[in-house]
Amino acid sequence: MNKTPTLFDPVQLGALALPSRIVMAPLTRCRAAEGNVPVALNAEYYRQRASAGMIIAEATSVSPQGFGYPNTPGIFTAAQVAGWRGVTSAVHAAGGRILLQLWHVGRISHPSYQPDGGLPVAPSGIKPQGKIFTGTAMEDYVVPRALERSEIPGAIAEYVHGARLAKEAGFDGVEIHNANGYLLDQFLRDGTNRRGDDYGGSVQNRVRLTLEVTEAVVGVWGADRVGIRLSPGGVFNDMHDSDPLETFGHVLKELDSMRLAYAHVTRVTAQDVAHGAKEGVGPRELRPYYRGNIVSAGGFTRESGERALAEGWADAIAFGVPFLANPDLPERLRRHAALNVPDENTFYAPGPKGYTDYPALEG
Repeated sequence: MNKTPTLFDPVQLGALALPSRIVMAPLTRCRAAEGNVPVALNAEYYRQRASAGMIIAEATSVSPQGFGYPNTPGIFTAAQVAGWRGVTSAVHAAGGRILLQLWHVGRISHPSYQPDGGLPVAPSGIKPQGKIFTGTAMEDYVVPRALERSEIPGAIAEYVHGARLAKEAGFDGVEIHNANGYLLDQFLRDGTNRRGDDYGGSVQNRVRLTLEVTEAVVGVWGADRVGIRLSPGGVFNDMHDSDPLETFGHVLKELDSMRLAYAHVTRVTAQDVAHGAKEGVGPRELRPYYRGNIVSAGGFTRESGERALAEGWADAIAFGVPFLANPDLPERLRRHAALNVPDENTFYAPGPKGYTDYPALEG
């Protein structure tokens, strides 16, 4: 008789042998140095959290065009590789495992972030609702420039370059950021993709860039060290789709045959619903479309995480904000210990305060 898995049981995600099913979710912290380079402070932050079954490092731009937030890291220069190597060395010395999340923000940017002050790129010229922090002020988003069909191979090549440099930097694998309203998610959903070529229209066309990027990154790492993140119910960054179950069911069926290490599928939280998201499309509903490993994220506690494992719609659980404030989160969960309260004022502020100064448990 098979034992019901707990958060504290090991799990094999492709080639990644995790000592527990507690994953650290990618968390943007806006603390990279000049040149979008990780530094010793970042290495210490991740080292402190190396007891996670696996760390998925923060979203990291594969391209100078891919930025939309201040002081976020990149993975396209030699200096960035050297900075990330300091991070991976620190995590490995502490016994941990760490993957890099490959990112391009697409339209969620502004000319102030773009090379030569150009327009952000997107599948279609549809302006996002809302405002963006440009480093000095909150400003309206702009109408992005639709990527030309001839530019798409170059965009794929940027993900490949980032994947190669992630390997050079010593990561244990990579996760493709195909969620939360950024470039690949923009291509996938019909609310942001109004193209008339073979990358738009039908779900088969809209999924094309996701599959081509994934196949290309698998060519660098092998499928068993590649994951992908999807947010099927998410509305962050002014996202929507007319039939998310069809769209994300289709993409997961296509990805299933690739035998990736895992699919990282977020669930809808109460906060998402408050911002207009609808229940009914998440890892539980999409499980029939994907036979591989599913990592799920979205406001889990120890109890709700273990319930998801027991019900079979997740194989590991990613924790975000709890890891931010609790470097020793696995041990706290094991002991049913109280959690440190996160200071939201320091989530994206510079320096060690609210970053590396949260205390671990005594003893």
